[in-house]
Amino acid sequence: MLKMTGIRKVYRTDLVETHALDDVTLDVKAGEFVAVMGRSGSGKTTFLNVAGLLDTFDGGTYTLDGMDVSRLSDATMSRTRNEKIGFIFQSFNLIPDLDVFDNVDLPLRYRRMTAKERKERILSAVEKVGLSSRLHHLPSQLSGGQQQRVAIARVLAGDPRLILADEPTGNLDTLMAREVMELLLKINEQGATIVMVTHTPECAARAQRAIHLLDGRVVDGDSHFGHLRSVPTGALAAAI
Repeated sequence: MLKMTGIRKVYRTDLVETHALDDVTLDVKAGEFVAVMGRSGSGKTTFLNVAGLLDTFDGGTYTLDGMDVSRLSDATMSRTRNEKIGFIFQSFNLIPDLDVFDNVDLPLRYRRMTAKERKERILSAVEKVGLSSRLHHLPSQLSGGQQQRVAIARVLAGDPRLILADEPTGNLDTLMAREVMELLLKINEQGATIVMVTHTPECAARAQRAIHLLDGRVVDGDSHFGHLRSVPTGALAAAI
C-alpha cells in the first residue's frame, strides 16, 4: 500500500540545513494498522505530510497503492490525495459554520459524484460512527469525541485506500480516546489501511506494529503489538 525507499526531506534557510527525513525506508502493507512514534522533532509530522502528498521530498522513491508518486504533477497529486488518502487530524479540522452533513460532504464535492451518491455515502458514513441523530448539528454543539467521529465519517465517506491519522486522540479525554481507538480498530478490521502518528504508548499498543522515528530516521520498524489489540475495556482503562 505504502512503500518508501531512501526518502529524504531537507529544509534549508540561509544559515541552517535541517534533515527532517533522512533515508527513511518502510513498507506498509494493505490492511495493516501501523503506529508511528517519536519525540518532538523526530520527523513524524514531515513523514505524515510526505505520506499524505501534502509535501514533496528531496530524494528516494515513494509508491502509493502501486503508483510511483515521486514526480506527479500538482493536479495529479491533488486528485490522487483526494481519491486515495483520508486524513484524521488532532484538531478535527471541521468547518464551524457547516453542520455534520455538510462537513462530511465537503471533500466529496471535489469528485464527479451525483448529489444522490454523495448523500448515500454521507448517511452511511455518519451511521457507522453512530451520529445519525446529530446529522444537522454544528461542531459547536458536539463534544470533542463526537467531532472526531465526524472527522472519521468524512474520511469513510471518501472510501480511501489509506487513512493517515495525526494524534487522533490527542485532544480527547480518556473515555473519548478509548471510543475513537475502538472505532479505528473496527475500521481497520473491515479492511482499511491505517497509519497513525501518536505519542501515546497505550494507543500505539492497539496497532499491529509500531515504527519509531529519531532525528528523521527509522530506528525500530518491527515492534509488534498485535496481542494488545483486543484488550478488554476495563484493562485498557486501567492502562490509560
